[in-house]
Amino acid sequence: MDPVVIVIIVIVALIAVVGAIVGVYNGLVSLNERVNEAWSDITVQLKYRADLIPNVVETVKGYAKHEKETFEMVTSARSAVMGAKTVKQAAEAEKEMQGALGRIFAIAEAYPELKANSNFVKLQEQLQDVEDKIQAARRFYNAGAKELNTKIKTFPSNIINNMFGHFKKRDYFEVADSEKAKIEKAPDVKF
Repeated sequence: MDPVVIVIIVIVALIAVVGAIVGVYNGLVSLNERVNEAWSDITVQLKYRADLIPNVVETVKGYAKHEKETFEMVTSARSAVMGAKTVKQAAEAEKEMQGALGRIFAIAEAYPELKANSNFVKLQEQLQDVEDKIQAARRFYNAGAKELNTKIKTFPSNIINNMFGHFKKRDYFEVADSEKAKIEKAPDVKF
């Protein structure tokens, strides 16, 4: 075989290999950025909800002044959500926040005049809207994390990732099953 043909075949093969490596690497970069964007969406919604919480607490305080422990729990949960730096920390803070909000709304059930208060109703609607957006953002993040985690573990992208070492497994943002049961059942409120 002609040496020129062999050189051309080797060059084409090298270009194909380099092209495949670049393609896989760029795919991983794209997925990683999509997961980062999804996490950013979650943090924006968590911050927005955290900004609504003081208004809800103040509204409920006007009707249920003796519920100091619940208000402190909400404040603590809000601080935990705002201070979360990782997915695991945010998930833990989210569990705490769900429980605290459940107690606030259980208190509201005991006060018909509070439930009828237009400010409270509006805040409740805004919180429900934010909760829906958080769930949607969480699903989007978890889907991206799953796709990235799968790519990192499967051939040939696992080899490319091991060569460069840039991409790490992402944690899912979810509430533990034991906590889901607590959230679904409203807390008992006794006066």
